[in-house]
Amino acid sequence: MKEDITIPKVENVFLAAIQEWSDDFMENVWYVHLVNDSDFDLDGVMVVSKAFGTINGEMKKTSLLRHAFQQVPTLSVVKVEMIEKSVLELNNEFMVTYFIGNTLYDKKFIFRKNTINERATEEVPHIWKNGVVVR
Repeated sequence: MKEDITIPKVENVFLAAIQEWSDDFMENVWYVHLVNDSDFDLDGVMVVSKAFGTINGEMKKTSLLRHAFQQVPTLSVVKVEMIEKSVLELNNEFMVTYFIGNTLYDKKFIFRKNTINERATEEVPHIWKNGVVVR
């Protein structure tokens, strides 16, 4: 029975953390974006995020944040959330779920602790700014 279930592979959909100026904080902060580099619109998109890990020998975790987007058009980007500076030293996990037609796709993306930094950036498609990408 388990063999009859096909789990589709997520392709050309990924996350990018990009540093942008924030007037609220008066400094550059990291924002996570969902990039749809596929030939299909993503419908009913849900993104659930959390951060977890150890700081100074003490286990830390954040609360869950949930984001919903009715549609993410083909070859486009949506801003998901800001990552607070103190959370960068934790693993930041994003569970992305969406439909293409009647098929459900989901994938877990993880920015490992301390990997969101200026030295780890590359050019992000459709934004054309440097950012940290997880595929």
